[in-house]
Amino acid sequence: MKLKNTNSLPSLPSLTGVSLGAAFLMANSSIGPGFLTQTSVFTQQLATSFGFVIVISILLDLGAQINIWRCITLSGMRAQEIANELIPGLGNLLSLLVILGGFAFNIGNIAGCGLALNILTGISFEHGAIISGIIAIIIFWIQEIGKMLDVITKYLGVIKIGLTLLIVYAAHPPILDAVHHTFVPEKISLLAIVTIVGGTIGGYITFSGAHRLIDAGISGPTNMPFVIKSAGTGIMISSIMRYILFLAAVGIVTKGIHLDQDNPAKTIFETAGGRWGLFIFGIVLWSAAISSVIGASYTSFSFIKHLNLKVIHHERTIISCFIIFTTALFVIIGKPKELLMMAGLVNGFILPFALAIMLIASRKLPILKQYTYPIWIQLSGWLVVLVMGTMSVFAVIEKINGK
Repeated sequence: MKLKNTNSLPSLPSLTGVSLGAAFLMANSSIGPGFLTQTSVFTQQLATSFGFVIVISILLDLGAQINIWRCITLSGMRAQEIANELIPGLGNLLSLLVILGGFAFNIGNIAGCGLALNILTGISFEHGAIISGIIAIIIFWIQEIGKMLDVITKYLGVIKIGLTLLIVYAAHPPILDAVHHTFVPEKISLLAIVTIVGGTIGGYITFSGAHRLIDAGISGPTNMPFVIKSAGTGIMISSIMRYILFLAAVGIVTKGIHLDQDNPAKTIFETAGGRWGLFIFGIVLWSAAISSVIGASYTSFSFIKHLNLKVIHHERTIISCFIIFTTALFVIIGKPKELLMMAGLVNGFILPFALAIMLIASRKLPILKQYTYPIWIQLSGWLVVLVMGTMSVFAVIEKINGK
């Protein structure tokens, strides 16, 4: 069942605003609690060479996102609709995987909100999660959802980058060594590259920005320059934040300070800035977590509504229920580690699975075959499919073997 989208060209200011909003939505969805932890852990392992991992991940991210955003917006259909056009029922399977992955990860996002408010105010994790869940619901109800997403994601992104820059200044990282080893690394970790790519555009994150453009009526070949620019901007925003956090972490680990295994990012901020650093960490963590709650909820619904057109008229209600359920599960479970591990494995497969569908559809579906599709874009996409697909298989084997 295909949802209709308008292909009329919006005014330039509106188009630019939505394009930038879609970029920030994708970037903020990727800059969640897991983002802070992954960057901190791998910086401790690779030191200044982690910069090289960031550069490689940017190239792989671009290969995946440009293919997916281009395919979705050219066709005017959402990812699950394209998949169903290719093979009936395939889109339903993709929807199920994305919704389950988004649901599980949203529990972790809510947990991050609870931890952040605990740091900032001293209230319990559970109360912090409940308050944050209520705030997220209010955000979805205060105005038209599309405009809200375009505005609030920009502010949250700027807050995270700006405050982390203060920590970089306080940490005094060896910038010249970091830049040098970004291009001439002393050591390379394939696992780090795959993990970072999966964390940046894995699961629902892959589709968040493109579906936002579709909801705004931006589709068709005339809008491709804006689509490509939006996809690239989203990748660069998340990569800039990762590199800034990397510099802050390098400044700490090169001083011989070991990061807390349970909360490595907290060690970076607290060591660099003391009590104020910890306060900044609370703000950055809450901004990261609440923006991921918003992104996961919105994108998961974009996969729900294609299953039944009637639910379109109950968008806010269904999104609110999504947030309420994930918040309740966090309060009941406490530490949803197993759910997050399962979601990580699922999301590891979603990226190559969904990207392969988009690449095949671009050569098979009549609506996409009529447009010129550069071979380098195709090849970059299949490279991501090969790398991420292979590593996801190894991850499942390790899980089965209990390693």
